[in-house]
Amino acid sequence: METIPAKNMLTRTKNNFWFGTDYNMNIYRGCSHGCIYCDSRSDCYGIDAFDQVRAKENALTILEDNLRRKTLKGVVGTGAMSDPYNPMEKKHQLTRQALELFKRYGYGVAIATKSPLVTRDEDLLLAIQKRSPVIIKITITCADDALAKIIEPQVAPSSARFSAIKALSDHGIFTGILLMPILPFINDTLANIKAIVASAAEQGAKFIYPAFGVTLRDSQRLYFYDQLDAHFPGIKKEYLRHFGNAYSCASPQAKNLWTIFTRECQHYGLLYKMEDIVGRYKLEHGSQQLSFFD
Repeated sequence: METIPAKNMLTRTKNNFWFGTDYNMNIYRGCSHGCIYCDSRSDCYGIDAFDQVRAKENALTILEDNLRRKTLKGVVGTGAMSDPYNPMEKKHQLTRQALELFKRYGYGVAIATKSPLVTRDEDLLLAIQKRSPVIIKITITCADDALAKIIEPQVAPSSARFSAIKALSDHGIFTGILLMPILPFINDTLANIKAIVASAAEQGAKFIYPAFGVTLRDSQRLYFYDQLDAHFPGIKKEYLRHFGNAYSCASPQAKNLWTIFTRECQHYGLLYKMEDIVGRYKLEHGSQQLSFFD
């Protein structure tokens, strides 16, 4: 596995609104999922050969030094730029070893992933959760496996991700869904949203956090449009007509989708507001020091 140089593994978050994280960590660089909508392909991130997964050189040594030196313990978020459970993780176990360090030094963790491989680390997540907050966010955008295969070609089927949610939830790990992005004219249907909410509740998810739209810029937009031409003929014209070169492309159905989504979440008792999600997962482990309200 190729490596790239690194000097630091933890960066302080500017604010902790996004799932209450205090630090960000990306132990890998690049992603092999092939999702047609991925913002991390954008030029601003400067990631060459984005589809190739590489590890940060001496990542665990640097991470341990970072954790040891920090005066403020908190929740470390991972998965924003590269999935911590990419296929390379099964062999190299860098994410698992990072969890070991979080456990040792008393840090919480907020994981975003599209991989059922996260269930491998149930033992460590439970151990961390005894002292510090833990939240697992599994991205699911399509209830239908066939559609998910088109827009997320190298990712496990949605059905396998739902099963991972059940496995984690059954073991008492605070787990839910990132319902994003919802692509205009593709998966922004009432049937899709209602099916995901119902399946989430059935599998024991605690929350769903949505975004009814997609962001597009520079090289990412070009890649996305090429994929639309290949898999959804005619949809590119709808994007150009509705959004032009806009960065934020909200679904024309967003208002109606939000109304139905919130109604369904309330029916099933699922959290969907950020403050409620953060408050619940930080309080459930019993920590006062790391409470969202501090």
